[in-house]
Amino acid sequence: MSDRIVVGYTATDAGADAVALGARLAAAMDAPLDLVLVLPAEDRSVITPPDAGYDRFLVTQAEAWLAEAAAKIPDAVTHASHVRFGDSFAEGLIAAAHELSASHIVVGAANGGLRGRHRLGTVANELLHSSDVPVVLAPEGSRRLEPSTGITRITAAIGTRPGADVLLEESVALAAATGAGLRLLSLAAVDMPPSLEAMEFGARHADDVFVHVRAALPKDIETDAVVGLGDSVEDAVSHLSWEPGELAVVGSSRLARRRRLFLGSTAAKMLHELPVPMVVVPRTRGKKGAR
Repeated sequence: MSDRIVVGYTATDAGADAVALGARLAAAMDAPLDLVLVLPAEDRSVITPPDAGYDRFLVTQAEAWLAEAAAKIPDAVTHASHVRFGDSFAEGLIAAAHELSASHIVVGAANGGLRGRHRLGTVANELLHSSDVPVVLAPEGSRRLEPSTGITRITAAIGTRPGADVLLEESVALAAATGAGLRLLSLAAVDMPPSLEAMEFGARHADDVFVHVRAALPKDIETDAVVGLGDSVEDAVSHLSWEPGELAVVGSSRLARRRRLFLGSTAAKMLHELPVPMVVVPRTRGKKGAR
């Protein structure tokens, strides 16, 4: 996986979280990192006429913010900074990801979230309803993790609905690119009444997925399978063990348009309790370079 990592940067704690996670991911994947700050498009207002001097001031300020952020990126990570214009921040990020052939877009949580947890802001919400590039959500406080934390494990939340193959493909590719272990998580039994039968059903689903995936896995990827049990998705997620260097990978809702994201109900529930970054993958995959 040699594509670039695009970080949607703002001069806030959320922006710092996104940069820190993006740098860890880029280092683990040996991929270039691109910091992108999106300013309102030049034709943004029909009320206030464009002011060339003010636009130059905005660009200069944006470049200064990007320089401050770039100074905190480890020297080993190849990186570049970009000021872009767009009708919305999310639209500008997606356009930049296409132009740079990025494999992922990384954004931070909204202000006011609990440390180590997710709180979706306007940009993340828009990306999760429109992006055709996998989106990585950095929980609040990601900036406080040591860069040496790296990426240690990929947990793929595997279901039985269409799109599971693309999710597995992305998870295996991430594990191979980062050298992380792979954990297959089955939540198939969560919505069933608590019983021995539910546990057995979940275990069978996890085993079936494991057998299906194992044949396609590179031999050097350590893999295991677990069953999430609880009264709800949130309960199941809260009782699982999570490593500081872990990424949780989920697929888009079946309601998503082809090659677009749409956060499903299970993934949204996971976000409430998930203490690690979440990677949301489009339901279908386009040809490389033509997302």
